[in-house]
Amino acid sequence: MSESESPVVQEETREETCRELPTTSALMDNAKSLTAGAVGGVFAVLTGHPFDLLKVRCQSGQASSMSHAIKDILRESHGSPSASLRGFYRGVTPPLLGITPIFAVSFWGYDLGKKIVACGQVLSEQPLSTFQLATAGFISAIPTTLVMAPTERVKVVLQTTGRSTFISAAKRLVREGGIQSLLRGSLATLARDGPGSALYFAAYEVTKKTLAKPGEEEFSVTKTCIAGGMAGVAMWTGVFPIDTVKTKLQAGEERISFKNAVKQIYVKRGGLKGFFPGLGPALLRSFPANAATFVGVELTHSMFGKMNR
Repeated sequence: MSESESPVVQEETREETCRELPTTSALMDNAKSLTAGAVGGVFAVLTGHPFDLLKVRCQSGQASSMSHAIKDILRESHGSPSASLRGFYRGVTPPLLGITPIFAVSFWGYDLGKKIVACGQVLSEQPLSTFQLATAGFISAIPTTLVMAPTERVKVVLQTTGRSTFISAAKRLVREGGIQSLLRGSLATLARDGPGSALYFAAYEVTKKTLAKPGEEEFSVTKTCIAGGMAGVAMWTGVFPIDTVKTKLQAGEERISFKNAVKQIYVKRGGLKGFFPGLGPALLRSFPANAATFVGVELTHSMFGKMNR
């Protein structure tokens, strides 16, 4: 755009750019984002579910420490190696069943968020700021919560009660508390995932940029793993207390408010430290699981790029 063009012309061009988002090319980009997110999600669950199980056991009060939780799971398997392996993957069905919509929507929402905050800005010439990346990350959590909350509710119930199946656990929740029972903890999920996603995607992009050499564009497994792992650590460190409240809301038989859940945790678990049980397993899980997530996402985008050449 030449310097002689008026601000009015520039603004009209900006609005035109915003209106041009839903093109065939944009639809194809959406499909790629959904696919890449789904692949990344499968990588994440297979890598991180055992750690997530330990975290939930600690948060729900069923285990006093990570080692206590491991001993309980091994004891429940009665010494059988195959049963032990299955024990560490208890409750894995809900996240696997929900992996396509949850992670696909998350990464699609992030790419959409970047388009929203960058409307009229040419990304190849002027990259998004850290604040814009964080804002795009927060936007991604809004549609994701609609899909994630019911799945997480069933997952938490499976992880904190006796052996059951996804379908039977979901049916029991609906039978005892109606459809709204599946949505218990939704606001807590959004309260966790809004700021969590902001930290997550911003930390990934910043770390990736820091590690990259000037002009480097090739996919690097090592650098992606480091950036993805740091993104997971940043997210969980920032939102873990909210996740503890969410677990209490979703694991309990009684329906209580977010405020009352906070009070109960503070009073019954010794103050602020009561909001951090299971932090060790969460951080141990976050690095490899999110490293795997972004490897899956970036590898899928890399494959799409090669197919378009």
